[in-house]
Amino acid sequence: MFCAEGRGNREVLRLILPPAETDTSILSNVVTIVGNRQRVSYTAHAVQIVNSTLARAGVAVEVLHGADLNLAFPGDPVTSDAKRLEETVAEADAVILATPEYHGTYSAFLKLVIESLGYPSALQGKPVAMLGVAGGRLGATKSLEQLRNTCAHTGALVLPGAVSIAHAKDAFDTEGHCTDGAVHAALEGLAGSLLDFLHTFVQPRHVLENMIAAGIDVPWKPERS
Repeated sequence: MFCAEGRGNREVLRLILPPAETDTSILSNVVTIVGNRQRVSYTAHAVQIVNSTLARAGVAVEVLHGADLNLAFPGDPVTSDAKRLEETVAEADAVILATPEYHGTYSAFLKLVIESLGYPSALQGKPVAMLGVAGGRLGATKSLEQLRNTCAHTGALVLPGAVSIAHAKDAFDTEGHCTDGAVHAALEGLAGSLLDFLHTFVQPRHVLENMIAAGIDVPWKPERS
């Protein structure tokens, strides 16, 4: 339903979702990109916690792992994986980018992923959450800062609260389980922040689009006083 709020001489239109329409199944397409070519890595371990948290909230997550993507450099023929990557990201409600830190920056492969998303980029207007994993005590702060700048340049909506993991080998055991409570909480928090953004800004749009597609009349129109 719609609700009008008077603020001075302005009218504010708000969309209030009925309880039956707050199901996260409306938000069924979050894509996680692991910017690492290694099948098993600390980055992949960290991503798994974020994905599991989203799954428990009822959100379906599609994982695109660097080990499974054959991407060409700009100027070379576009591969079928690149086409699939661009299409998948374009259809997503949100994207999670995960990167290891190499030599003070995010991975070259993740840069290749971004280069493969077309122009205008499939990230344009897309909510993007980020996490970085590093072996050193400073974490992946430099990588995330540079990744944020790159994503912002594409027109992505980069969410605050990126997670930087330091001393990665001490945060996970040999089986890939997180042994650091603070790291685990931070990764769950990243998923929670993304969910909050989706519920607040994306889900209402989907509900409104569904109403319009179904031919439901908008019951109220704002008028200025």
